[in-house]
Amino acid sequence: MTKQTRREFLENSMFATAAAYAASSALAQPLLAANKQEKGPNEVLSVAVVGINGRGKSHISGFTDSPDTEVVALVDPDEKVLNDRADDLAKKTGKRPTTYTDIRKMLEDQSIDIVSIATPNHWHALAAIWALQAGKHVYVEKPVSHNVSEGRRIVEAARKYNKICQTGTQSRSMQGTLDTVKFMHDGGIGTVSKARGLCYKRRKAIGPAGNYEVPSHIDYDLWTGPAPMEPLTRPNLHYDWHWQFLYGNGDLGNQGIHQMDLARWGLGVSGIGQSVFSYGGRLGYEDAGDVANTQVSVHNYGDKELVFEVRGLETGDYMGAKVGVIYYGSEGYVVQPSYSSAVVFDLDGKETQKFDGGGNHFQNFIDAVRAQDHTILNADIEEGHYSSALCHLGNISYRMGNQMTVAEVEEKLGSNEEYEATLNRFAQHLKDNGLAGEQTAIFLGPTLQIEGETFTGELAEQANPMLSREYRKGFEVPTEGNV
Repeated sequence: MTKQTRREFLENSMFATAAAYAASSALAQPLLAANKQEKGPNEVLSVAVVGINGRGKSHISGFTDSPDTEVVALVDPDEKVLNDRADDLAKKTGKRPTTYTDIRKMLEDQSIDIVSIATPNHWHALAAIWALQAGKHVYVEKPVSHNVSEGRRIVEAARKYNKICQTGTQSRSMQGTLDTVKFMHDGGIGTVSKARGLCYKRRKAIGPAGNYEVPSHIDYDLWTGPAPMEPLTRPNLHYDWHWQFLYGNGDLGNQGIHQMDLARWGLGVSGIGQSVFSYGGRLGYEDAGDVANTQVSVHNYGDKELVFEVRGLETGDYMGAKVGVIYYGSEGYVVQPSYSSAVVFDLDGKETQKFDGGGNHFQNFIDAVRAQDHTILNADIEEGHYSSALCHLGNISYRMGNQMTVAEVEEKLGSNEEYEATLNRFAQHLKDNGLAGEQTAIFLGPTLQIEGETFTGELAEQANPMLSREYRKGFEVPTEGNV
């Protein structure tokens, strides 16, 4: 059955999704849902939460605590976690949600209005696209994608099916942050030409690489989904996937994506920039992880620059922030040390103003669903795509890098004052953690030129395949124009 025939069939039968799914193979892509009547402004919206072991708990609480929504379904390949969360919700609300290990079964339920996704990163895009194709509105955690191409495909799907798709970067709904960004965009510190994102968050080793047994209560095939089916090579299946490129994106795409998004937003730039380079390494221990725990990425936007620093070893703050952003203006600078607060300084370092205030990111999404207007969103999927892509670009340069000492990196970077100062602090950080500083071996990635959302120049042939990945049969993320 072709995709066009499917759509025609579904338009003529409200029961076609379930029937076609039952007749298809277990790995077939969910069918496009029939058009359904949107619920009125006073009707409670039904929510399914997909991925409920970590961040998904906050999704359950966020939608349960809103009078506008009810969590009616939970999805997770870990049956123990699934049943524990369902029992907890039943105790809280008096109603036990329907549970599924397979997202495709949940998507057959046309009564579900919203799908909220907090899976591991490698599942974000496929789950979002399947849900949008099934006629659901989508809230998807950061980073919205595992690679650059996936993010663009979600944007295409959200627009094609006219559904609301919010990115889980909560800072965009915090009043303190909204006021800070408006202040800068209105010229509060003059022309903002540079932003520095910081992810100084201690991350310890995850245990030795090996072949580990997957717990019997977890469907590993469903957990793996679009990624290659490989043995479990780390002691803990849950969470530590962040530190393996098959499933995660390191802290650059975990905690760091929040600050990357704020840095780009504060700079007032769109798109994914004109070039990128990155350097760093997995330093201080050997374990099952393969992502950098100490890394610098530099993104060029022509007359503006975004520098991002990841430090997973012990470290102090920089200019009063550890997990935050510093914005440099011609008439002052702003230090944002949290999700919702910021301090303004003049060029002499004198504090001149403060911003603070929280918000409700889930409610912003619900309001946009009610209004059927994606422009209401504080973090529309396209904004999430751009910021997530920056993290992926930094990792691509890093993974293409050549190993050399920090001193050799300094020679390669040349006489740029900003680059030299950042690298010197990088080397001092290594010394502070008992490493050899300038003699420590790290990877320096190439400077990759970007046009639109592809690489150009002499390294394009090597770099462009890294904008996407190969997918397992039955779990393929659609290619361009095929969402």
